[in-house]
Amino acid sequence: MEKESRPSWEQPAQFVLACVSYAVGLGNVWRFPYLCQMHGGGGFLIPYLIMLVLEGVPLFYMELAVGQKMRLGSIGAWSAISPYLGGVGIASVVASIYLCLYYNVINAWSFWYLFHSFQEVLPWAECPLNSNHTGYLDECRKATATQYFFYRETLNITSAISDGGGVHVGQALCLLLAWMVVYLCIIRGIASTGKVVYFTATFPYLVLFVYLIRGLTLHGALNGLKYMFTPKLEQLANPTTWINAATQIFYSLGLGFGSLIAFASYNHHNNNFERQAIAVSLINSSTSIFACIVTFSIYGFKATLNYESCLERVKLLLLNTFSLAEDTINVDNITYWITELNKTHPNQFADLLPKLESCDLEAELDTAVEGTGLAFIVYTEAIKNMPLPQLWSVLYFFMLLLLGLGSMLGNVTAVTTPLRDLRFVTHYLSNETTNGLVCLFCLVLGLGFTTRSGNYWLTMFNDYGATFALLLIVLIEIISVCYIYGLEQFAKDIEDMIGHRPNWYWKIVWAIVSPLIIIMLFIFYIINYIMGGTPTYQAWDKDLGQSVTTPYPPYAQAFIILLLVSSIICIPLSALYTYFTLFFLLLEARFKM
Repeated sequence: MEKESRPSWEQPAQFVLACVSYAVGLGNVWRFPYLCQMHGGGGFLIPYLIMLVLEGVPLFYMELAVGQKMRLGSIGAWSAISPYLGGVGIASVVASIYLCLYYNVINAWSFWYLFHSFQEVLPWAECPLNSNHTGYLDECRKATATQYFFYRETLNITSAISDGGGVHVGQALCLLLAWMVVYLCIIRGIASTGKVVYFTATFPYLVLFVYLIRGLTLHGALNGLKYMFTPKLEQLANPTTWINAATQIFYSLGLGFGSLIAFASYNHHNNNFERQAIAVSLINSSTSIFACIVTFSIYGFKATLNYESCLERVKLLLLNTFSLAEDTINVDNITYWITELNKTHPNQFADLLPKLESCDLEAELDTAVEGTGLAFIVYTEAIKNMPLPQLWSVLYFFMLLLLGLGSMLGNVTAVTTPLRDLRFVTHYLSNETTNGLVCLFCLVLGLGFTTRSGNYWLTMFNDYGATFALLLIVLIEIISVCYIYGLEQFAKDIEDMIGHRPNWYWKIVWAIVSPLIIIMLFIFYIINYIMGGTPTYQAWDKDLGQSVTTPYPPYAQAFIILLLVSSIICIPLSALYTYFTLFFLLLEARFKM
């Protein structure tokens, strides 16, 4: 009766849009283009699509099936399969809490940039003047205006993780606003979420389409697209390319966090989740490729501007040094003149050589930028050079905000749904109160990321908070379904829900292929961590105006280990607790006899 009284999505479309809004997130906009750039442009699509078929869609399908069959959150669903597996659900909840803590901080940054976009001159378009008004600030001059605004104005970052600094009040207020928006979107559970996703799942596509049109008309956009679609097939022989393709599919779809199980638990019993799993997976991957085209058109524009600016500086240097007529050298013949002047004035040219920049468009395009660097530095660098930069800035950061918000709805649902499945929570707390307490808890802890050293801790959570745990969680999930619950019984359950059994392809991938891929990812991650030596982070050096690689201090390394094990330790501890509980219950029953 409890399961029958469980709320449901008003329409299947709400469930699909919720999954799309959750799966299509910031990673599609900034991580996928980075991986394409790093692993051979269009050639990366080959391992990516293979991993989508062998890993992404089958595991997505499996989690939806488990959630819809059990009609419970992650903890209840895995406990129903075996009482010893409740810890898998708890581990998913812990990983989701870690994600909630820092992911909404990125939404706070989006709010910050959005609010600063309504200015006559964008604040990251030019460097501020020094105290004497005789030139630009030294730190900004050595970096760039966009880097300065991100590291100094947005984060006001310290030079090391050990230097905590105070709370950045502006960022703290933006984080408060971000959590208020999330709470309003989930205040009544899926009744609220189901309506919000109509907007969060669709509007980013409108913005991406507008950006695509604008991007393709930018000067140099074709250079970026040519770079993207020129495959470097030698990268297919690189194992790291395949590992990164599998990892990108894994995290882009949000496997292992419990969000998909939570969303599917609100489906009607006969909902056809098989078609929905395939559709959402294809939409997610298509969005990554679509966003990659947009990103590379803008990236080509930025790289071309940098290249041409470099050529212009070299041209002026040559004209001034050798007292040539102004129209003698241009962009097309500059290489000829460098060679000619080196022949005719070797001594003078040798003195000039240390000042002569090497301008290379390919090198500009080869410069890979990941994560926040791509979203908040590279994009803003391009936006400031566009006509009507304020308009493009507002559209871009509003899109980022919606992408982040859509993912946050899934992250928070992964935490609140298992809590609502607990009888004492349902009995004493309303839906609104439970959701509010979860948001408040995450807000209070998340304030730590708004300190001046908060970005270093955010990077740590992003790198170590869930990666290791999720691989183990999903591996145990698939082994539990295939070899503990039973693949044949699972197939019968699917037939009961959608009217037919999964075909041989799904069974082979679940039973053999996907576990092997995950085991390889798991081994690769452990080897990478052990062989990588002391973990490092990128510390901002204000004197150099750039990030420098710095080893984590011992206490931070200890915290990394805590992050790595804190969620997965729930799995054996919960199993031991269940074992001893059942053991003592059995003893008690025997004594009573």
